[in-house]
Amino acid sequence: MVRRSVLFTPGDRAEMQRKAVEMDADVVVFDLEDGVAPDAKKEARETARQTLRSIDPDCEVCLRVNADPETAEADLDGVLGPDSRPDSVMLPKVDGAQAVETLAAQVCEHDIELPILALIESAAGVLHAEEIAAVESTDALLFGAEDLAGDIGALRTDEGTEVLAARSQAVLAASAAGIDAIDTHYPDYGDLEGLREDAEFALQLGYDGKMALHPDQVTVINEAFTPSRERIEWARRILDAAGDHPDRAVFVLDGEMIDAPQIRQAERIRARAQAGDAWELA
Repeated sequence: MVRRSVLFTPGDRAEMQRKAVEMDADVVVFDLEDGVAPDAKKEARETARQTLRSIDPDCEVCLRVNADPETAEADLDGVLGPDSRPDSVMLPKVDGAQAVETLAAQVCEHDIELPILALIESAAGVLHAEEIAAVESTDALLFGAEDLAGDIGALRTDEGTEVLAARSQAVLAASAAGIDAIDTHYPDYGDLEGLREDAEFALQLGYDGKMALHPDQVTVINEAFTPSRERIEWARRILDAAGDHPDRAVFVLDGEMIDAPQIRQAERIRARAQAGDAWELA
């Protein structure tokens, strides 16, 4: 499963949901939290339920519930059914492992198991990212820079240095647990060049994908997190050479000393490219 782009759509807008799942986003999130007004939650649950019943998408469909356990339980009760099951559930404002464990137990009450995408967007969440990622039900960590900045009182800048340490911490925790790391959204949806630069920086940090708030952002994000032809060719040469030297821990290729770190990087590029159907096309 590839999660390069994670596109959010309001839980109470059926037409937007149906359009979103027909786009190229790897994950489409039906949002019952911030994307829905407090007095429209009940309507949004029914809308999401009906949409899930009527679609057969190629992408992953994720349901973002509310952070409060009681409201999250009402979200699940209002949406989940034999013919209305998302592929995953997103929990916002996760500040510790217990929050994920509670949601996982609530999902199990419906006689199903769903992977949980944990959204880290507070100081407590960042500090407990490792234990959150280690919960068996956690399938991805998502980093939310805007809410984190508000939580700690940081002033947001274009450079993002005020959240860089936390942004890196989320990647480390996800990597240690062997799960996906999804980067924060880029707020200026009209600035696609700025988005591209930000996505490429997130890739450099180790992220697997990025959240999107507007459909126009999806293509740019997918391109950024799909390895280029040059990177694929580099990885293929290394892996082919490693196969030719199975008994050697170190070998020379094109004048470069190759050992375990480069081989692991090549394997990671191959996995990304295969997930995005780019490996065989390169």
